[in-house]
Amino acid sequence: MATFFVTIQLLPATFSDNLKQLNIEGHESEFTRTPNKAGTAMILVTGGAGYIGSQFVRHYSRARPSEEMLVVDSLAEGHVEALDGLSKVHFEKMDIADIDGMKVLLEKHAIDAVVHFAAFCYVGESQTNPDKYFKNNVSGSGHLFAAMKDCGVRKIVFSSSCATYGNPVSIPIKEDHPQQPINVYGQTKYLTEQMLAANAQESDWSVTALRYFNAAGADRSGMFGESHDPETHIIPLALKNACGSGEQLQIFGDDYDTPDGTCVRDYVHVEDLAEAHLLALDKLSQQKGARFLNLGTEYGASVKEIVDVCQEVSGRKIDFKISPRRSGDPPCLVADASQAARYLGWKPAHDLQSIVRTAWTWECQKRY
Repeated sequence: MATFFVTIQLLPATFSDNLKQLNIEGHESEFTRTPNKAGTAMILVTGGAGYIGSQFVRHYSRARPSEEMLVVDSLAEGHVEALDGLSKVHFEKMDIADIDGMKVLLEKHAIDAVVHFAAFCYVGESQTNPDKYFKNNVSGSGHLFAAMKDCGVRKIVFSSSCATYGNPVSIPIKEDHPQQPINVYGQTKYLTEQMLAANAQESDWSVTALRYFNAAGADRSGMFGESHDPETHIIPLALKNACGSGEQLQIFGDDYDTPDGTCVRDYVHVEDLAEAHLLALDKLSQQKGARFLNLGTEYGASVKEIVDVCQEVSGRKIDFKISPRRSGDPPCLVADASQAARYLGWKPAHDLQSIVRTAWTWECQKRY
C-alpha cells in the first residue's frame, strides 16, 4: 500500500526569527526520563479537560485501563469535571507556554508522546481578538515544542482543523488542497502545522496532524459533552433553544451558494475523533516525518438541515432567525477522509442522527 505524505511549504525565515524573538526555540538536552510507578512511559494530553481533549482522555482510559496518563490544562476553557472518575489520570493545571513547568512535568512523568489539543477555537472571537489567538495557539504551541525538544520527546499527534483550507476550490476537500485560511483561528492552526513540519524535517520528529471538520456530539453515556461560554456552535445552540434555556437561534446567512443558502459543514462525532487520535498515536512509533490527515464523515449538512434534525430528535420546535453572514465562514466544508481510512483504518461510527441524539441527552442533563 502506498504511503501518503503532503508536501507543505515551510515558513520563511522571518517567521522562524519571530519564534526566536518569542524565546521559544528549544535546544537538545541530556535529560534522562525516569519511568512512572508502572515502569513505563506516559503520554501527555494538552487541553485534556476541554471538549474534544477530555473525550480522548476518556476513550484512551477505556481502551487502556491499566495505563496512566498526564493531562495538562489551564482551565481557561476546560472543565476538570470532564475528567471525573478517571483514576489513572494525573491532572496538572498549567499553561503550555510555561516552558520550565512543562519540562518538569515531561521529565517527572517520563513522557514518551504528546497529544496536543490545547487551543482557543472560536472563529468569530479570533477575528475580533487575533492577538489572543496568536499568543495562545501559536506561541503557546511553540513553547510546548521547545520543552519537548529539551526533554527529547519527538512524537506528537496534533489537533488541527479544516479551517486551514479556507474557501475550498474543490469539494470534497483532500489533504493536498491549498491551505489559505480566511480566519485567524485557521491561520493559527496552519502556523502550528508549519512549526511541526519544520521539526519533523530538521529534528527527526514523528508528527501526525489531524485536520478535523466540525466536532459535535457527546459521550454516549450522556454524562460528558460540549460546554462553552459563550457557546457558538450550531448544534448545542439549537438544542439549548429546544430546551427553552437558550436565546433565539441565529442562522448566519441564507444567501450562500449552497442548496438551501445556508453554510454546509461535515459534522463528526467526538468519540470518532477520539478513536482517530488513538489510532494515530499508535502509528507514531512506525513513522518518521510529518503526516496530515482529514477527519470527517464525507457528508455535508446545511445549517437548516441541522435545525430540522435537532427538532426531530428533541421533538420540539426551535425558534430561529436569519442574521447577516459571519466574518470568516466559508460556504461549504466537506472532507475527503479516505487517507485516514487507508492509513489509520479509521471509519466514523456515528451519523448525524447519532451526533444530535447524544448531544440532546447531554443537553438535558448537563453537569458543567
